[in-house]
Amino acid sequence: MADIISLKKKRKAKIRSQKEKKASENRIKFGRTKTEKKRDTLEKERHERQLDGHKLEKE
Repeated sequence: MADIISLKKKRKAKIRSQKEKKASENRIKFGRTKTEKKRDTLEKERHERQLDGHKLEKE
């Protein structure tokens, strides 16, 4: 005898796998490498230090 299959669960599983596949593709297409992220944070910190160094203090 055949097993009973919940069509709702099958449909949800199919949609979930499609979303996971799309997310994986987007990570490859739009993601940044670890070195790029580190470079950007270092550059941001350098700019902030430079800006703080040029601020005038109020008396």
